[in-house]
Amino acid sequence: MVKTSDVILILIAILFPPAAAAVVTGCSCDLLINICLTILGYLPGSIHAFWLIYKKIQAEEQYGSGGFQYIGNGQYQPLHQGIIGYPQPPQPHYGATGV
Repeated sequence: MVKTSDVILILIAILFPPAAAAVVTGCSCDLLINICLTILGYLPGSIHAFWLIYKKIQAEEQYGSGGFQYIGNGQYQPLHQGIIGYPQPPQPHYGATGV
């Protein structure tokens, strides 16, 4: 579901694609890629910015608002363990018993 903040982000992407990429990803490799694409042409930079916004909207639908972290390449991971569908990693066994 598209929120008001997403609409504002889309408007920013129309006006200046690297600014939208910076809002979505922070200072990351995707921002550098978006700057290079925008220098090569306005359209490639805009498409990349829209793709980043689309992936952010998908993460909001999957993990809930604020329940995810950007890990790069348009991918997100949940912040909290124990979410349905995401098994918790096994805990290390310290000591001699292994239980």
